[in-house]
Amino acid sequence: MTTRPALLLVDDEPRSVEVMARVLGEEFEVFTALGAAEARAILEAEWVQAVFCDQRMPEVSGVDFLTEVRERWPEIVRVVVTGYTEPEDMIGAINAAGIYQYITKPWHPDHLLLVARNAAQLFALQRDHHRLSLELKLAAPAAQARLAAARERVAQNFHFDTLIRAPQSPLNETCRRAAQVAVFDVPVLIQGETGTGKELLARAIHYSSLRSDRPFHAVNCGAIPDELLESELFGHKKGAFTGAHMTRIGLLDQADGGTILLDEIGDVSPAFQVKLLRFLQEGEIRPVGSNEAKRVNVRVLAATHRDLVQEVAAGRFREDLYYRLSAMVLAMPALKARKGDLRALATAILDGLCNQHGKAVKGFTEEALACIAAYDWPGNVRELQNEVLRMLVLATGPQLGADLLSPHVVRAAAADPALSEITLPDNGPLKDRIERMEASILLETLVRCRWNKSRAAEELGLSRVGLRAKLDRYGIAPGRTFARH
Repeated sequence: MTTRPALLLVDDEPRSVEVMARVLGEEFEVFTALGAAEARAILEAEWVQAVFCDQRMPEVSGVDFLTEVRERWPEIVRVVVTGYTEPEDMIGAINAAGIYQYITKPWHPDHLLLVARNAAQLFALQRDHHRLSLELKLAAPAAQARLAAARERVAQNFHFDTLIRAPQSPLNETCRRAAQVAVFDVPVLIQGETGTGKELLARAIHYSSLRSDRPFHAVNCGAIPDELLESELFGHKKGAFTGAHMTRIGLLDQADGGTILLDEIGDVSPAFQVKLLRFLQEGEIRPVGSNEAKRVNVRVLAATHRDLVQEVAAGRFREDLYYRLSAMVLAMPALKARKGDLRALATAILDGLCNQHGKAVKGFTEEALACIAAYDWPGNVRELQNEVLRMLVLATGPQLGADLLSPHVVRAAAADPALSEITLPDNGPLKDRIERMEASILLETLVRCRWNKSRAAEELGLSRVGLRAKLDRYGIAPGRTFARH
């Protein structure tokens, strides 16, 4: 088989065939035929990629012959060469015959070469398409099995059991109610502070529902302006507004049959609340710039850090929209209400970060875990993740100690009487209050200095003897500082 593309030139005029063959012969393997019968014999014997046929031949017209070629050798690209002064008269017949292109006489050599190159490229593309289609068809069962396995893995990663918590966690009740409502196709409103894991709970609801094999999409409504949010959710037509260079399918359409999470729903404007209400009432979307509505079947979950009851009372959130979204209301407790979960949660976060960054450590020291459990974590899980990541990056030893914690986290532990055995009063005479403050500063400094008394004394401007006297006075020692849980 030749490495160059092969062409067949068909014309009853020998001189015409000879000239075309001379032009094309430098780049292509060229076969020539002076009639349809000779051309058929060549096509049966040779691997031809494109046929150039003259329109006017005595036994059959070029269009009729190329129609026959299409029926017997459909993969071959067909080009008709015509001497008609107005080839537009032949367009109907050319299209009906499935002919790739026509060339008018007298043709230009550069144009002839260009058509031949494009025809050869089209032939190659058609064969690649056929091969890939066959491979995809043969691979479809295996691909479907892999897809089903991948969906199962995703569902396992977003189950209620994957929400890390202790046996007596206040999150247990939230998860129990969420599991109950998951199988019912009703809207759910999830309320909680930023960073408490509202999206994780929403995903667990989706993957525990009857829609688990359909798409799940989430959009942060509070982070997107109204115009862009409308396009994000409902889609838009090409040219609907400046910058709309192509048609966009909205997330509500993409989630058809599945679930969408409208995160931070309490931050959307009153004008956009009306559009959301219309969708929830009618179940239809209308892309921006389109006059046609499309019905979609989407389960809507919503999340917010705001108290929507108060927002309704203040007139900032539509009451009818609130009731559309809140068939079931779930509350995600903040970390300050989940003190018992912090040790397990911090350990799980550390395990994930070790795998992600390829740095292995043997967990936290007891002192570090006690400090973590004492802090309120106003930024919730996101703040805890950042703190654990910081500790992992700075760690040089086998464990993450309290000295790696941020100072404000250590101060919280040093000031927490539930963890410290220092029991000086927080009220009363000035002298007692000052002593309590002094003891907390001593404890924080020693924790940060890893109980290196020389470093702590230097930082505090004390002698070692003076530091030791203060530690004895307040009863501060490594083994007694933090209560064990």
